[in-house]
Amino acid sequence: MTYDVVIIGAGIAGAGLGWALRRQAPDLRIGLIEREDRPGYHTTGRSAAFWVGSYGGPGVVPLTLASKGFFDAPPPGFGDRPLLTRRPSLVIAPPDDPGALDAEAASYDASHLPYDWLDAAALAAGPAGAMLRPNWRTRAISENDCFDIDVAALHQGYLRGAEIMTDAGVEAIARRDDGWHIATRAGPVIATTIVNAGGAWADNIAVLAGARPRGLTPYRRTMAVLDLDPPPPADLPVVMDAAGRFYFKPDGGRLWLSPHDEIPDVAHDVRPEDIDIARVIDLFQQVSPARVVRLASSWAGLRTFAPDRLPVFGWDGEVPGLFWCAGQGGFGIQTAPAASDLCAALLLGTVPDVEAAPYLATRFLP
Repeated sequence: MTYDVVIIGAGIAGAGLGWALRRQAPDLRIGLIEREDRPGYHTTGRSAAFWVGSYGGPGVVPLTLASKGFFDAPPPGFGDRPLLTRRPSLVIAPPDDPGALDAEAASYDASHLPYDWLDAAALAAGPAGAMLRPNWRTRAISENDCFDIDVAALHQGYLRGAEIMTDAGVEAIARRDDGWHIATRAGPVIATTIVNAGGAWADNIAVLAGARPRGLTPYRRTMAVLDLDPPPPADLPVVMDAAGRFYFKPDGGRLWLSPHDEIPDVAHDVRPEDIDIARVIDLFQQVSPARVVRLASSWAGLRTFAPDRLPVFGWDGEVPGLFWCAGQGGFGIQTAPAASDLCAALLLGTVPDVEAAPYLATRFLP
């Protein structure tokens, strides 16, 4: 099979870029190569994503804010249900680290994002009141313009109409006179341009293509799903510890609880560690009077960051015909619309809507 552009990786990064390229250059022959038997298996499909304007810090905020219009009003035919459901976020002050909340407020201020201060009385009267012990509901920051993201609907919308090869792990890449020759488990592929959207495997893909790795590191993130007595209220905000040790949110009558962990790992089919789950449940029981009835399920995913924690987008700079779309960390879902458009513009040579310089893959070259 021969394509103009082959995107390696059909998670949210690769799928989103493929969709944006089809919109902006419908005559391009575009193929997606996916190592697993279904797209989004490793990270996209394990995301508890929510849209929070402040998430990722000032360097990521431009991509997040530029994505909001797409989430609010997807193009006609993109999907059959809304992508966002409003759910405020609540950052609470830990009793053992009272300065953490002020540091969080400073981060909001640096990004010029609106928020409200809540005192103990306001917290007790709100939906989080019954979920927090008194020493954990002294004060908080509330960000109201936040939303749950329907990750499956977003990903499927991006994949609609795509030409995808699954079970097509890349085994070798060679540059020849007629383009890139990619050997996969599903057969050979030829392309003029390769997009490295390999997620946790992106540096591995780069090495196969003869490029320098960018120092991308996968980090494990754990999620526990709990049955509680009483169950969490359906209108509970996303509740986050200002010290970064946990967050939780309701889903279908259960509580999704994460230790907000970032444990360096390697690219593989990651699984949760029992000790991480036990520790965050123990901490939750110190934070909340709700009783944990049972652990209903758990999982882990990999979030891949560059050394400066910003995405890696654009042409390789040393290897012709190699384009990067990787390193989105934990904000790849909420920034996907703007990131996809930005990468499509860089690949096609048009003017992007978001300033590209902070994200360019060439920033790591000597």
